[in-house]
Amino acid sequence: MIVDTLAVGRLSCNCTILGDEETRDAIVIDGGDGVDSVLARLTQLDLRATLLVHTHAHIDHIGDVGRLRAATGARALLHEADLPLYRTLPLQATWIGLEHAPRVISLDGGLSEDEPLQAGSLTLDVLHTPGHTPGSVCFALRGSDGASLFTGDTLFAGSIGRWDLGGTSMEDIVASIRTKLLPFHDATQVVPGHGPFTTIGTERRVNPYLQHHVQL
Repeated sequence: MIVDTLAVGRLSCNCTILGDEETRDAIVIDGGDGVDSVLARLTQLDLRATLLVHTHAHIDHIGDVGRLRAATGARALLHEADLPLYRTLPLQATWIGLEHAPRVISLDGGLSEDEPLQAGSLTLDVLHTPGHTPGSVCFALRGSDGASLFTGDTLFAGSIGRWDLGGTSMEDIVASIRTKLLPFHDATQVVPGHGPFTTIGTERRVNPYLQHHVQL
């Protein structure tokens, strides 16, 4: 199994490439910015992307997926609850000062907890974790040496994602983390959408948003 994370784009989004060492098939998580870097890394790793999956529909996580799909031929997937947000890419571009918005494309399907994602022998579970956006998801990869969670902008090292961008609340995002992520073992690695990696155990102990006695 190949697990390779690189920070891409002007907002340093953590994009992760998961690859099967035998079939060379790969899943790209949040490869919506820095497409040239993502393509270069796929070439370096000798992997062929078959799925492009996204934790949510903010521009730094999905904006340029059309170009990545055209270059790889992979299927692009997003939770259906974030489709309205995806269609606002032109507005989102103005938020970060882009003169030209990425093209909105017709995606190839949705993401569902009932449908694990496959690439060769790799299986990636989908966890619907609304809060940062209505359709935010996290991905769980289970391996012989434990599990890894790819949490997008839901859970960060020492913090959580914003909940004030429309249609969600702090209660939503905390509830998602508590019910979907904290049941994982303390040693589970967390790869957030931005910034340093952490573990479930660390966040359980020190993340102020997850402490019952702290009022925020």
